[in-house]
Amino acid sequence: MAKSSADDAELRRACAQAVAASGARGEEVSFSIRVAKGRGIFEKLGRLAKPRVLALTVKQSTKGEAAKAFLRVLKYSSGAVLEPAKLYKLKHLTKVEGFDNLRSQSVAPPQWTMRNIDDRNRLLFSILTMCKEILSYLPKVVGIDFVELALWAKENTVTLDNQSSTQDGQEKSVTTQTERKVTVTVENDLVSQAKEEEEDMEALLDTYVMGIGEADAFSERLKQELVALEAANVYQLLESEPLIDEGLDAASATVDDMDEWLRIFNLKLRHMREDIASIESRNNGLEMQSVNNKGLVEELEKLLDRLRIPQEFAASLTGGSFEESRMLKNVEACEWLTGAIRSLEVPNLDPCYVNMLAVREKRAELEKLKTTFVRRASEFLRNYFSSLVDFMISDKSYFSQRGQLKRPDHADLRYKCRTYARLLQHLKSLDKSCLGPLRKAYCHSLNLLLRREAREFANELRASTKAPKNPAVWLEGSNSGGQNGSSADTSTVSDAYSKMLTIFIPLLVDESSFFAHFMCFEVPALVPAGAPNAKSRSGGNDPDDDLNLMDPDGNDLKPDDTSAELGTLNDALQELLDGIQEDFYAVVDWAYKIDPLRCISMHGITERYLSGQKADAAGFVRRLLHDLESRISTQFSRFIDEACHQIERNERNVRQTGILAYIPRFAVLASRMEQYIQGQSRDLIDKAYTKLVSTMFTTLDKIAHSDPKTADIVLIENYAAFQNSLYDLANVVPTLAKFYHEASESYEQACTRHISSLIYLQFERLFQFSRKVDELTYTIAAEEIPFQLGLSKTDLRRVIKSSLSGIDKSIGAMYRRLQKTLTSDELFPSLWDKCKKEFLDKYESFVQMVTRIYGNEPIMSVADMKDVLANF
Repeated sequence: MAKSSADDAELRRACAQAVAASGARGEEVSFSIRVAKGRGIFEKLGRLAKPRVLALTVKQSTKGEAAKAFLRVLKYSSGAVLEPAKLYKLKHLTKVEGFDNLRSQSVAPPQWTMRNIDDRNRLLFSILTMCKEILSYLPKVVGIDFVELALWAKENTVTLDNQSSTQDGQEKSVTTQTERKVTVTVENDLVSQAKEEEEDMEALLDTYVMGIGEADAFSERLKQELVALEAANVYQLLESEPLIDEGLDAASATVDDMDEWLRIFNLKLRHMREDIASIESRNNGLEMQSVNNKGLVEELEKLLDRLRIPQEFAASLTGGSFEESRMLKNVEACEWLTGAIRSLEVPNLDPCYVNMLAVREKRAELEKLKTTFVRRASEFLRNYFSSLVDFMISDKSYFSQRGQLKRPDHADLRYKCRTYARLLQHLKSLDKSCLGPLRKAYCHSLNLLLRREAREFANELRASTKAPKNPAVWLEGSNSGGQNGSSADTSTVSDAYSKMLTIFIPLLVDESSFFAHFMCFEVPALVPAGAPNAKSRSGGNDPDDDLNLMDPDGNDLKPDDTSAELGTLNDALQELLDGIQEDFYAVVDWAYKIDPLRCISMHGITERYLSGQKADAAGFVRRLLHDLESRISTQFSRFIDEACHQIERNERNVRQTGILAYIPRFAVLASRMEQYIQGQSRDLIDKAYTKLVSTMFTTLDKIAHSDPKTADIVLIENYAAFQNSLYDLANVVPTLAKFYHEASESYEQACTRHISSLIYLQFERLFQFSRKVDELTYTIAAEEIPFQLGLSKTDLRRVIKSSLSGIDKSIGAMYRRLQKTLTSDELFPSLWDKCKKEFLDKYESFVQMVTRIYGNEPIMSVADMKDVLANF
């Protein structure tokens, strides 16, 4: 036989843990058993019963009260852990009903189903034992045979006692004896209930003197007696009618009296209810009035706190000092004043308080405090800025001196100004209009300092720079000047200009940035990332870093890039830095006088700085660099114009032969210009090349055509010299390459014209005859040409004889003439080769014409003519 779950110690410990986990203290599990919960109708439908555990627990009282007994239902959670489901108190248990076969019941009540009769009897016997022991009564048991239950209890008590003694030992022997007594008592009670029922039934049967087998007669006898009893009751009721009438009359009178009393009580209650309602209404009104008065007092106290002006803040605002040691208190006073003014404005203040007399008076008093403080602070700051700058200007050690270039250092000035940065921010929040005069005062004072620094630095920079005293003359028309000034080193001039920008451009950008933040302009940062030659801020320890814009609550502002104050800032920066550009212009003019070509280097340096200044707020610095770039371009254009005038002056010297002086000088000039190019200066140089070369070619044409006899020779020699001197540069400079090709074309055209003139001069009759024949071929047939006047075969023989009879002498004369006209021996071989090729081409055309028009007229062949030309 399988072991019952009631004997499972692990199950009992699990039940104890679940009961303890539910928060029940002092409960001991005395019995536990596994059951199945279900309803008979559901089992008929095929649904499975749910597993449950029933546990009987006892809670012993510590204060001498009676112990309490409970029936707990425990279920299994998803993790197969027991947890409490329901709790029943045994003192409410009055009836226990058992069903041996639940499927036969028409209505299926909730039930606990055990595995077998032994488990059912053990649970029922444990419940009855606990009720008898703790509650001293037994619930009514229905549907279960008492005798069978008592016999089962008698048979199983000895076994349970022996098991208990064996497991628990000597310590629980007394408990076992007590349980045995309780068990015997329960058995006796069950047996006594069964005996009482049997005795009642035997007494009822003895009354009717019937046997046990006469059930039908017994039932009929009971029915007759029941009918007789009902009839006797009706008769008794009819006999007592007078008594009932008297009772009814007395009851009616009593009811009438009671109705009168109820009306009286109802009237009193109605008046009482009205009085209570009136009292409640007055109490509610008084309570609401009390709450409102309390809230009003609190609001008035808060308003009074807003209207109260602390004495220490009032003293600081009206007459406090602006020394550095007092600035913290002044800032605190400003913060309080700003907060106090805002607290009296909507939405910080309830609109119903805005027009109160006390609020209006206090607002006027705060405005007066604000006006007084702003006026005092503005006056102090204007004087403070002026005194700082005057002190620095009076000390010569701040500026460059003879023999010593001094880099401007404004760290101390900014440190002293930074002390009042928070004050300016609060002044802006109090009265934004006060910043205008303060900005003007700061700009005026600092402008004097910056101009003095720039002037002293520029003067000492020019004085300390070693440069040639005689300026270079590049394209002078005289040949005696040689390459004047082209070999002198003038790099120190552009280095001086670069040093000027290196020192002052970052300084001006930093001053612009400091001014924008110090004077509370809501604009982005002025120093762009990666700007060249910008002062490094290693480790982020720049003392100006704490000048970020802040609102009155101390939060950093994030200004919009399209801030409306950007234009105002640029106007202020114009006033701050205006006039300093004159010292930059002076350095540019000084460098131009020493070496005009250094304008190219300075233009590239300026472009490099200009490309690094991308912040729109540094408008003045960008304009300064643009102005410098324009100034340099203007000076360079002036140099180019003067060079063009020097070239054009060659036109006045009539009958010039050979290579003009400005042709080789331009090559040297172009080489030097290419050496000076920096950054994006190519456009500037290309424009200069275009203007110079165009002027050179125009002047060359004018000089050449001043004498038509030598025009082509002048063009040939000068265009050839231009190509030879600029061959290397034309390979790397596109603009010069364009003019190189233009000179090459002009050279070829001049060569063609000059060679043609030499050929026609020596063989005029021969080629003139050929030209006439070619002209007639367009109007008449070829076979008719020999019959034309002057073009007959006789005329042809006469022309050939006169032109080719002394061919060696004619070609020798042409050779000597060409050699005599050229001043450059280097050009003669190439020109003579061109001349021979041109003459041979023309003669070949003449031979072909004679063969085509005049047939087999005897004439020197082309090969013979080529042999003759080979001798020269």
